[in-house]
Amino acid sequence: MAAGGASRRMGRDKALLPWGASTLLGHAVARLRDAVGEVVILGGAAARYEGHGAPALADLHPGQGPLGGLLTALAALGGREAVLLLGVDVPFATVPVLRQLVEAAHAGDDVVVPLTAEGPQPLCALYRATCLEPVRRSLERGDRRMTAFWAELSVRRLGREELLPQGDPELLFRNLNTPEEYAAHRA
Repeated sequence: MAAGGASRRMGRDKALLPWGASTLLGHAVARLRDAVGEVVILGGAAARYEGHGAPALADLHPGQGPLGGLLTALAALGGREAVLLLGVDVPFATVPVLRQLVEAAHAGDDVVVPLTAEGPQPLCALYRATCLEPVRRSLERGDRRMTAFWAELSVRRLGREELLPQGDPELLFRNLNTPEEYAAHRA
């Protein structure tokens, strides 16, 4: 799970904002645990979220944004075949939609990503171990975009029709980036 962002637009640490009976971080940990079992928190430059319900990892290469966090997650796979990345600021992605991302991966798919009207949602996607070296090469080139390495791999995009049984994709993958967005959706 990605929780290591700077939260510049929010003005404070998004991960620790109240959400329901918990925080955005706690809500994400619970959903991921229900969907896939094992959860690791990607904490950015420092493992700053120790004690928040799952082990926390500091980025292997701090300052590289979400792609650096993905590299850290892929490097820590320890024999597992894939990681399911979930941004802490994506609170509406339900357990069934997270499971759908895992189950939608066919043999040969390196990335499974939901596609909304705004485009692919790479902060709520499945990444196989085969992504490790392409991610590393993207970072070495200085290209930190979450989609920078996709041309080297097989990317399965789940479109609106596939996602609709789980709910409105525009809501499921909505990010909360500003205090106004947070206030509007917390109610």
